Amino acid sequence: MISQLTGAVVAAGATWFVIEVQGVGYRAHTNANTAAALRIGETTTVFTSLVVREDSLTMWGFGTSQERDAFELMQTASGVGPKVASAMLSVFSPGELRTVIHSEDARRLATVPGIGPKGAAKIFLELKDKVLVLTDPDGHTPAPVADDAWRRQVTEGLEGLGWSTKEADKACDGVAHLVEADPDIPIARLMRAALGTLAKR
Repeated sequence: MISQLTGAVVAAGATWFVIEVQGVGYRAHTNANTAAALRIGETTTVFTSLVVREDSLTMWGFGTSQERDAFELMQTASGVGPKVASAMLSVFSPGELRTVIHSEDARRLATVPGIGPKGAAKIFLELKDKVLVLTDPDGHTPAPVADDAWRRQVTEGLEGLGWSTKEADKACDGVAHLVEADPDIPIARLMRAALGTLAKR
């Protein structure tokens, strides 16, 4: 099984990318934060997970091994598939997931698209103790987003999670003050803040 790939990013979207390794292009799904950090033409390393179904084999890729491990762990809960697991990592870092699930913080977990009260209860029941193994990468800081590129990347990320363009635009308006206060704010923090504004509506 392929667990790691290093190569040039040749294409990328809001929730997917293609990385070329020795002339072979590997397409993988990903979460919004990883997709936003990728730059076409740059060489990068991604950590992969293969989701096996009766009718398909789908590769998912992440910027850190901790995210990949969290992605796989989330899917051990009843009713959590790869799309929901990926959405969870668009909202929370692995360390934050550990805190939210272990403390049974239903309000925060409900900010993830696709997770309702019943789903959250199952996740708490089945993963509360298992998430204690999750950690954030030491010293890992997402790349800052310059100028107005943040708005495009956050919009694409939200659309990839199922929100409409209109809703994504309003969410961006709601977090614009964060960029004004800190022009170097990481895209991951903006995504979480934007999802937080959508959850309040």
